[in-house]
Amino acid sequence: MSILKRGLANILQKNASDVVFVSALRTPVTRAKKGGFKDAYPEELLAHVLRSTLDKTKIDPTKIDDVTIGVVLSELGGAKAGRMAQLHAGFPYTTTFNTVNRQCSSGLQAIANVAAHINTGMINVGIGGGVESMTRNYGSRAIPVDLSPDLKASPNQDALDCIMPMGITSENVAERYGVTREDQDHFAAKSHQKASAAQKAGLFDQEIVAMETRWIDAETGAESRKVVNADDGIRHNASYENMAKLKPAFKETGSSTAGNSSQVSDGAAAALMMRRDVAESLGLKPIGKYVATAVAGVKPDEMGIGPALAIPRVLEMAGITTADVGIWELNEAFASQAIYCQRVLGLQEERVNPKGGAIALGHPLGATGARQLATLLPELERQGEKMGVISMCIGTGSGLASIIVRE
Repeated sequence: MSILKRGLANILQKNASDVVFVSALRTPVTRAKKGGFKDAYPEELLAHVLRSTLDKTKIDPTKIDDVTIGVVLSELGGAKAGRMAQLHAGFPYTTTFNTVNRQCSSGLQAIANVAAHINTGMINVGIGGGVESMTRNYGSRAIPVDLSPDLKASPNQDALDCIMPMGITSENVAERYGVTREDQDHFAAKSHQKASAAQKAGLFDQEIVAMETRWIDAETGAESRKVVNADDGIRHNASYENMAKLKPAFKETGSSTAGNSSQVSDGAAAALMMRRDVAESLGLKPIGKYVATAVAGVKPDEMGIGPALAIPRVLEMAGITTADVGIWELNEAFASQAIYCQRVLGLQEERVNPKGGAIALGHPLGATGARQLATLLPELERQGEKMGVISMCIGTGSGLASIIVRE
């Protein structure tokens, strides 16, 4: 069924052909090179969240037709290690596997791909998710350096800007759209404060699956086992004053710092999806419904403004307005771009990232979109809201946004 211009009342109706979520889980998100998963492999993170999905839902894994996983930097992009992880997690060889890379939106793009495949009848049941170990793969993999000489000499500035460091795109947004250093530091401190309060109140417990992993002591080299059960990038004492002391990270006279930018992180997330009538036949209770996704292109050198274009596009597709949305999961790649998008869209501050965002929680590139879904659905329930939107900017110049309904 087409979602175009359906409007709020129709979107909230339940139909047998709806694509629904029956599970949305994630590992903790940990600091790259320092946090709980610094010695874990991405395929281990993926295997754990996939196995946890089977354990929680008790679904017969032979019923799952396909698994689509977003990944940006990892060797999983070749799909071999990911397929190994899927089979190791207890899936039969009849369940197929693939990866998708749309940069920072890869986890949400994977979910959208699975929804599209269910909507078109290609599959009945699928898993969409994402994984990233930035500990193991960040650095040279982030920006290609061995490029065609023709591309390096391209007369097209937008083409050249595709490999502009993300921090410089943040500085461009701040300078062009009047987002001050003070604005960014206040925003960043608040992200940590919201995440800290949410963690202390146990608000992440429903979405997180603890994981036992190896831990290698940096001084002795001794290996042990460690249970990671919480996000470890949250600064519980974060304040504007502390943020204001940090030096610019990307430009000597800039305003983007390590404190008001997203953290480099490790983590994985996965959502089990199917048609509503299939869920009913399997005795599984929907926790949410997928509605629509839109993507919009922007100039690569200000890629952070992407959500400001993608969100209006997806709202128009569905025939709803910003007033119909209860919670916005707006990825905090940088405070500069998150503030700009929030301002230009007129979003109410208290409805944006109520449990904090990537500045506090971290941004494991391929996993973030699926992590946001796992965070959104329990929060919609807690606040008694029906409609949520997940959105993020995308390196090389795009934005993506999806509408989700709580059951």
